[in-house]
Amino acid sequence: MARVLFYVQHLLGIGHLIRAARICWALRNAGFEIHLVAGGNPVANLDLGGMTVIQLPPLKVVNGGFSCLVTEKGKPVTDEDKAHRARILREIFLSVRPDVLVTETFPFGRRQMRFELLPLLEAAKERRYRPLIISSVRDILQEGNRVERSREVVDLARRYFDHVIVHGDPRLISFGSTFPLVSEIEDLACYSGLVAPVIDHSQSPAFVADVVVSAGGGAVGRRLIETAVASKSMTTMAHGRWLILTGPNVDSAWLDQLRARAADLGITLEHFVPDLVNVLGRARLSISQAGYNTVADVLVAGCKAVFVPFSGWGETEQARRARLLEEEGFGVVLPENKLSPQALATAIDRALNLPQPTLSIKLDGAAETAKILGRLNAEHHCA
Repeated sequence: MARVLFYVQHLLGIGHLIRAARICWALRNAGFEIHLVAGGNPVANLDLGGMTVIQLPPLKVVNGGFSCLVTEKGKPVTDEDKAHRARILREIFLSVRPDVLVTETFPFGRRQMRFELLPLLEAAKERRYRPLIISSVRDILQEGNRVERSREVVDLARRYFDHVIVHGDPRLISFGSTFPLVSEIEDLACYSGLVAPVIDHSQSPAFVADVVVSAGGGAVGRRLIETAVASKSMTTMAHGRWLILTGPNVDSAWLDQLRARAADLGITLEHFVPDLVNVLGRARLSISQAGYNTVADVLVAGCKAVFVPFSGWGETEQARRARLLEEEGFGVVLPENKLSPQALATAIDRALNLPQPTLSIKLDGAAETAKILGRLNAEHHCA
């Protein structure tokens, strides 16, 4: 049984961890032995059964950008903290002795984690029986990076990595649309399709709702949630069943206040549901940001959608994804800077009247990644 060491670092939301978990489930089902190394805050209720999960001392970022790393208790990360994590990660690698090493996002992102990832990659490269080294990256990158940054990515990819698996479908967007030097790594790259869940039609969902409002991990979705609560009475779904998922990363005092308001309006409020795609599969409408995993859930469920992409701190990824989906008829986009109860109510009614989209997007990215890794691992270790 081939061993996979899969590194993932979520910093603000939980999307990177959820995508990594979905891939690891597919790898486990394909017969791989999975060792998932998680570097962010632990997430309750996330199913990671059937794999070994190794938690590093958690690091995250504070609101305002991704450059300032802090510990789980909010203290700035010191050089000693970094050296400690780097030592732990290297020891994990030497103990597991993986056949396949996967870094989620790096080198296309997570640049702030180079202090531990570069020593890890050096250790992997120097090992006598070198593992297959894979970069696992979403389809849309942050735009606006300097040319030197892209050049650094290419240099790292060619120095350390055997392959790059892009978790997207080029019929929706090509990787080169947000990574300008893609031609220099084309021989390393392949597409898996979107990493999406599978609806289990044999299981009843945890909740039944007509409208589902979700904000990912909740770290940056407070305004969207408050606006959705205020808009309910203005929409054609005013008498429908509404479920709002705040995410785990919300302030408890704010949540208590919101819960009282929501109850008066007949809205169900929860932190998280483990089977969001099943809930969406019974819903008429999703209201969400445009994060990778939530979009994947919406596309699988086939419900109508309103996307309010997160655009704080110069982020461009969600806005690009939302525009593409609107162009193909999968939803209506409401920019954050235009968000108001009336604007959201109007967007909801527009979305409910959208015709069925015609573009077919590949959504079996987790299973396809398992197939790709199985083939690449066999080729690597037979070479």
